[in-house]
Amino acid sequence: MTDTPSVGGQPAAPAPQPSVGLPTGPVDAPEGPPARLWDRMRDDPQYAPEHLALEAVRRLGPEAAQWAVRARAEQPGVSADVLADQAARKFVNLARLSGAVSGAAGLPGAVIDVGVLAWTQARMVLHIAAAYDVDPLHGDRATDLLVLQRVHKVAESARLALGVAAGRERADALFGSGGRRPLGRVMLQLGVRLAQMAGVRAAKRMVAKIIPGAAIVLGTWANSSATKDLAQRSRALYRSRGVAVPEPRHH
Repeated sequence: MTDTPSVGGQPAAPAPQPSVGLPTGPVDAPEGPPARLWDRMRDDPQYAPEHLALEAVRRLGPEAAQWAVRARAEQPGVSADVLADQAARKFVNLARLSGAVSGAAGLPGAVIDVGVLAWTQARMVLHIAAAYDVDPLHGDRATDLLVLQRVHKVAESARLALGVAAGRERADALFGSGGRRPLGRVMLQLGVRLAQMAGVRAAKRMVAKIIPGAAIVLGTWANSSATKDLAQRSRALYRSRGVAVPEPRHH
């Protein structure tokens, strides 16, 4: 790996995987953000993407690192580009399913769906980083997520916003989140911020969820397109950063 980890997290014990190194089959479904993260984002919707990026590195980074090690062991000599393509295909397929994952209509369902999509995309980015031997547990990956997902244009502003979000996490842990704002306004702001992170136009996403029958069609196309674009940007970034392991010299 090219970085020293600065974000903690305990990896879950991996289940046996097929030779491609990624889970497949009908039992696999989009995994949503954990409940604690939803609470944090609801309490601080302005910085929802930053909270999601921080938690993704903590929670999903170890999974991505384990996958890369396992995939290389199961596919000797496999190239980083092939591993990255495997990860991209897997999570693009999961993104197609995330448009109707909540089963809920209206604004709450739309917020859940875009949150699941943003989480799925973050998972993909960290797997692609690991494919190119860029440490998915390093704190800089949270910065990468925000820039790749176009929440911030440059790394400097992303780091500043992450610092603010991390500070708010610590303050909430010590003093609580304070007064609650009207839930409807919070949900709308949270939905817009998460839709921005997931690369889905918020207005279309909300309308698709509210109009019966439109959500699945529009959701599938929009989620897949946005996730494919993100995969391309991620491959370009981490291909340029990855460090190839030199072949052993024979004397």
